Amino acid sequence: MKHALLTVLLFLSLACTSAAAEVLQRIVNDGQMVLEDIPPIPPSLALSLNRYQSIRAARLAGWSRDSNSIYIKTRFGDVAQLHRVDIPGGARTQLTFTNEPVREVVHQPGGELLALTRDRGGDEFDQVHVLDPKTGLVIRLSDGHSLNNRMTWDRKGRQLAYRSTRRNGSSNDIWVQTVASPESAKILVKAEDGALWKPIDFSADGKKLLVQQYISVADSRIYVKDLSSGELRLLVGDPERPASNIATGFYRNDKSVLFVTNQRDGAAEVAKISLGETPRLTFLPNITNWDITQSVLSHDRRRGAFISNEGGISRLYLFDPKQLNYKRVGQIPLGLISGLIFSPDGSKLGMTLNSARSPNDIFVLKLGRHPLSARGLTRWTFSEIGGLDTAKFAKPAPITFPVSLAGQEDKLQIPAIVYLPPGDGPFPVLIHVHGGPENQYRPGFNSEFQLLIDHLGVAVIAPNIRGSLGYGSTFITLDDGYKREAAIKDIGALLDWIDLQPQLDQNRVAVAGSSYGGYVALAAAVHYSGRLRAAVDRFGISNFVSFLENTQDYRRDLRRIEYGDERDPDMRAFLERISPLNSVEKIKIPLLVVQGRNDPIVPMSESEQMVEALRSQGQTVWYMKALNEGHGYKKRENRNLYQQATIMFLQQYLLGGTDEGTPRHP
Repeated sequence: MKHALLTVLLFLSLACTSAAAEVLQRIVNDGQMVLEDIPPIPPSLALSLNRYQSIRAARLAGWSRDSNSIYIKTRFGDVAQLHRVDIPGGARTQLTFTNEPVREVVHQPGGELLALTRDRGGDEFDQVHVLDPKTGLVIRLSDGHSLNNRMTWDRKGRQLAYRSTRRNGSSNDIWVQTVASPESAKILVKAEDGALWKPIDFSADGKKLLVQQYISVADSRIYVKDLSSGELRLLVGDPERPASNIATGFYRNDKSVLFVTNQRDGAAEVAKISLGETPRLTFLPNITNWDITQSVLSHDRRRGAFISNEGGISRLYLFDPKQLNYKRVGQIPLGLISGLIFSPDGSKLGMTLNSARSPNDIFVLKLGRHPLSARGLTRWTFSEIGGLDTAKFAKPAPITFPVSLAGQEDKLQIPAIVYLPPGDGPFPVLIHVHGGPENQYRPGFNSEFQLLIDHLGVAVIAPNIRGSLGYGSTFITLDDGYKREAAIKDIGALLDWIDLQPQLDQNRVAVAGSSYGGYVALAAAVHYSGRLRAAVDRFGISNFVSFLENTQDYRRDLRRIEYGDERDPDMRAFLERISPLNSVEKIKIPLLVVQGRNDPIVPMSESEQMVEALRSQGQTVWYMKALNEGHGYKKRENRNLYQQATIMFLQQYLLGGTDEGTPRHP
């Protein structure tokens, strides 16, 4: 009765200023989702998508104190919660029960407690809590208002350090406190710049803290904080020669630090630096020619492990921190590995693993006596896949396509992953652009892609346009500042490539993206409306100037390094010129715009102003906004509705619509 009344009232409500701007609204999902000009979802469609939307996954969150059980994050209700699993394939015992998903989890060394973070309604203002898994008691340690995350315990589990904006709402300071007395919280490192500062590791004697300063994807530095004297010493990083330097941790004698770096202008590699007055730098010998994406050390620092990204596929290596040698683990299934965590006793290495045909699940590698020896891999979780036969899922195929570089004869090769439906085609195409832009699409499990392939018969292409990770330090910076629209030209080059493929229908192509990918989708609609049928913009930037002025204070300077500083008159003029909002009259295709009201990263105003501008041009635009979400839909009912609306939108405007360039209102 309540839902029906809300629907009737909102159909009668016209959010308009004139008859030509009538907007039909509906509110669903217990009043938390507003739909504008989106037709009702047929029950038959929701039913047909149910199996895809019932797929679960599991991520490793930590180990029990005795190293016999694991903690995982998985969803049985609306959002992901924390569970304990005691044996491989065993029952998942739920430990947290809230309406918000659990985010970070860090186990207390030498103890039972779990430090965890969660936000409210997707606002990303994480709060630090401590959970006693035996009693279920949860205590909040942070102030309840500021952003608090990136946690690390000291080696004895007495103090917890974390990044917080509680001092002024904008600075990414490092704080520390004991669990027993939240009032003991104090600042360890005061950030007077706009960079991201976070704690990495306490020394074994508790006298030093390893600190990471992240300025940009191409410039990050490592410091050591002396907790007695207060001295903050720059250990790795050179402002005159920027490089990515990501700290792993102190070595066992506290006289050196291990980290991952690309300072030799190649792939990211493991290195060790001494802490003496004249630091001595050594590199892991015979390193692979691929970027290392994660590096971890065991609690006793006798062994380490790292993951390399080898052409989009993860490879796992064990390494000896003392001898600085390594060995690849050959028994890992082909796929994407993340979340490496050693058990407290160092006898096991847990990981999250997925593949194109299997969602995230937890695997545990049993280790031998020698730091490089492995004795066997065991799968611990078996997540539900909704009764689907994943062996029939489309197999991802890597391709490259050429794009011309200004003033150069040689062409740049842009990588992409292609998913094709069964049959000969020609298939309609959906171009999916990842966010970031410092990100990379990799061929892991993607139930949403498969949903689109099975229900619409579309081919999905995920390009890694300029600015993506995984292809070297130069490629990452090819879209910085005044080079921003070079990345949009990559979409044009992909359209050229599609034109040449007999299996693909060049006359039925749509583009979709989230966050920065949402900007790319909007910009592609501006530049290539004549070659596209529709676009989907999720949480996308519509105007770089308003975005930089309205994104949260604690991240504004980080984004200025990537996109440009809007306070500079020349850069401001450039950003205004390339912003899709200021060329909305060039968009001649229907759009689906998706947003969360609590988004602190790309504020809702970015979507609202784009929707209003499209409507003023008489363009077709479907708009959905969740009132209880932020940057991405984490709640199942909202995510399901988004996917259902996307299927309807693409069915009408990519596959069968005849009015895809026609204004919605005369």
